[in-house]
Amino acid sequence: MILFLAAALPPTELSKPLQLRYPKGEFRKGIAMIPVTGFEGQRVGVLGLGRSGLATAMALLEGGAIPVCWDDNEASHDKAEGLEIADLTRDKNWEGISTLIVSPGIPHMYPAPHPVVQLAWDKGVVVDNDISLFFQSVALAEWSMYDHEPKIVCITGSNGKSTTAALIHHILESVERPTQIGGNFGTGALGLDPLIDNEVVVLELSSYQTELARILSPDISVFLNLSPDHLDRHGGMGGYFAAKARLFTACAPDRAVIGMDDIEGRFLENRLLKSGTPVIQIATRKLTGPAWQVFSRKGFLAEWRKGRQMGSVDLRDMAGLPGVHNHQNACAAYAVCRSLGLAPKVIEAGLRSYKGLKHRCQTVAEIDGVTYVNDSKATNADSAAKSLAAFKNIRWIAGGQAKEGGIAPLKPLFERVTKAYLIGEAAAAFAKTLGDTPHQICDTLEQAVAAAKADAQQGDTVLLAPACASFDQFDSFEARGEAFEGLVT
Repeated sequence: MILFLAAALPPTELSKPLQLRYPKGEFRKGIAMIPVTGFEGQRVGVLGLGRSGLATAMALLEGGAIPVCWDDNEASHDKAEGLEIADLTRDKNWEGISTLIVSPGIPHMYPAPHPVVQLAWDKGVVVDNDISLFFQSVALAEWSMYDHEPKIVCITGSNGKSTTAALIHHILESVERPTQIGGNFGTGALGLDPLIDNEVVVLELSSYQTELARILSPDISVFLNLSPDHLDRHGGMGGYFAAKARLFTACAPDRAVIGMDDIEGRFLENRLLKSGTPVIQIATRKLTGPAWQVFSRKGFLAEWRKGRQMGSVDLRDMAGLPGVHNHQNACAAYAVCRSLGLAPKVIEAGLRSYKGLKHRCQTVAEIDGVTYVNDSKATNADSAAKSLAAFKNIRWIAGGQAKEGGIAPLKPLFERVTKAYLIGEAAAAFAKTLGDTPHQICDTLEQAVAAAKADAQQGDTVLLAPACASFDQFDSFEARGEAFEGLVT
């Protein structure tokens, strides 16, 4: 459900095709593809100059605003060539600023608001983010000339967001439907191209993004699951869930796809019963009742509607979707694509041709009967549990910068582990939790891969599923995964 906030074109412009001012992908020269509207001539603060912050500044500039940028890391200022840089921690630089746009990695409430955010509050300046600006600006007058209005799909949850977004995008590409993917994955929302006739934009949204956005207006909202993560940023599980739930409670999407495996999903589905938003329930167990349902059980996906089975897909031999957790992702993608009008057999073909997403339960090599799997994105116990449940005879590489609770929740899965190879800050604590499960403290990833390679036998799986953040030894989970692949191959 998109609000048209842009001014209508004059009659003489209606016959002209929509043209981009800049070549597709030419971001570095500045120009974000979706100009931000509603701030013409205004000075707008931009806090944070990472991927989304730069895209926001360029989009504001292109829409006629005057972005005033700041990042605590002065090295980031070099990336903002041509933009006004002003230290927004200093009172004198706030003159005329009407709004502050905060990048998602910067706290605005817990564990403590950034000093620039507090200054904005003191001055009565509105605090918002790029996702809100995207929804404010994406719908243009040109849409009235389209045969089929574009659609926006937003996906949130603790685990599986990126895979589900990539899977939906892949299925749409496989049927040659115009589509783009972005948000917390790949291109920042404001760096996407203006939408064309019948296009679908797929946005992965983190809790950091949904919590602060003043405007959320997706056509289809997806909630996958919830497990403890980012609790310091949201003041606990209640705040974390509330942030994600805003994708449903702060707006009225035309359709909601909700995972029913967790109590939070069941609560959210119940809250929508009288909202007018139709729901498709998804689960990794059999569902009953008259609702529209897509669930997986024993490797088979089934679609039921009004008490009748409408479709079935065998997921068991799909190499790009191993494990029960990926079957949940497949259910969500199937439900979204059905909502967009695709037939079950068409969706099945797209699922089957999906090759998987880097660093997410990705098979990177098979050497002498040993399978090597890169799940560097498994940065918490819940996501690591999904990987451990998907394989047998596991030589498990785990550790890094520990999350709250460590790996204690994984104890029921230790029997699947032949041996663990522990790295990083969490190594000693993980060794204590593993107890009698064979393990070796290796300190570095290089040492762990070498040891696992030396020990592995035919039929084993060497699995990188750290259950930790990467920041003690790597800049990102992507860098950690790339290092693993290089050591394996």
